Amino acid sequence: MVLTRAGICKFLQHFFAKLRNFLPFSFVKENVLVSTYLSFITKLNRMRKFLLRKNKKINVVFFVYLFVTISGFLFSNYALGEDKESVISEGYSHEEITRGERFFKGLLPFDRNFESCVSCHNIKPVDTLNWNPSAMDIALKYADKDFAAFEKVILEPSGKKMSEVHKNINIESEDLKTVKIYLDEMAHKGHSKEKINVLWLIGIIFLVLVILWALAELIFVQKIKYKLVPVVFLLGATGWLLMILYQEATNLGRQEAYAPLQPIKFSHEVHAGLNQTDCFYCHHTAEYSKSAGIPSANVCINCHIIVREGTNSGKFEIDKIHYAVDNDIPIEWVRVHNLPDHVFFSHAQHVGAGKLDCKECHGPVEEMNVLRQHADLSMGWCLDCHKTRKVQFVDNDYYKTYKEFHEQIAAGKMDSVTVAQIGGTDCMKCHY
Repeated sequence: MVLTRAGICKFLQHFFAKLRNFLPFSFVKENVLVSTYLSFITKLNRMRKFLLRKNKKINVVFFVYLFVTISGFLFSNYALGEDKESVISEGYSHEEITRGERFFKGLLPFDRNFESCVSCHNIKPVDTLNWNPSAMDIALKYADKDFAAFEKVILEPSGKKMSEVHKNINIESEDLKTVKIYLDEMAHKGHSKEKINVLWLIGIIFLVLVILWALAELIFVQKIKYKLVPVVFLLGATGWLLMILYQEATNLGRQEAYAPLQPIKFSHEVHAGLNQTDCFYCHHTAEYSKSAGIPSANVCINCHIIVREGTNSGKFEIDKIHYAVDNDIPIEWVRVHNLPDHVFFSHAQHVGAGKLDCKECHGPVEEMNVLRQHADLSMGWCLDCHKTRKVQFVDNDYYKTYKEFHEQIAAGKMDSVTVAQIGGTDCMKCHY
């Protein structure tokens, strides 16, 4: 089959039309892209022919240039997004924002005799629980409030914990105002998006280019005397790429140790551990429903209508509960334990009928300040449990219908029944 320019053009039009449906940004018209791409390929081919007549060093430089150019295109502003709005449009200047940032981080004033704001209020997310509100939390809460309200909270706090921490703060109103401007800027820009792992993507591109080079050398160019060299590169790059694909495919849908930021800093160590609150008080549907349930703000308010200030967190976090209840706004908790859509799981089956304790799957929750996923929740992990887990079979009404097993237990022929023996490893139990 002979490839013609018209055939390549038709293929590229179809390819770019399909590509538009999957990319997170808009492309220009397909015919413009095709024309640009064909022009680029033509010039590239002319450059390649020219360089083949030169020495090998220039050839290597050309391919390095090509690699850098392609990488730069992939990580252009189209993929990384645009800057968000700023408070500069509201009349503030870069100098005021920068000065406020320096005060917040403790770089100013030079004769400061009190703790800096950032020593308590982290700017970037942290993987441990900081009981103090983050800078973003403060920024969002006071973004729509005037400076007088902000100043009063900082210099005349009402809570016991905050009063103790802020007692030595001595800052001029004009300087504190720049801190408010800095926080307003933070609130306008919002949480920064997770950045693309550029090195990882460049590594993938490099492996693909090595594979393409090795194939081109073996099939077309055939300049290297020892054929083993491109073969080794081809096998090594292919094996490495397949290993990465296997690992990523295996981890798809798994999120062991996942611990997302929550809208309220809720500590299971304090509630379930220190205060020994029963799991079913908050997750009251776990015994008879598919989902254990996320407690509404009304459940929280049962205790926090009296407990208005935390020993560690002060009033800030508990005030979020009262704000949600007073304004009839749901608290948007972030789900921690997620299963793929093709998997059926019921808490009623495991907790209600199976009588499993929560920590069997969720781990030592009573020791977690920041809730994290304890196990990988993979199919292998579930099946290993089902093969060895003994069912609470006797005196359990759910298993009355298994008469044969009850007769064998009564006759002493068997002393226990595993989940696998009652169909716990059948595919249709979880996938139907």
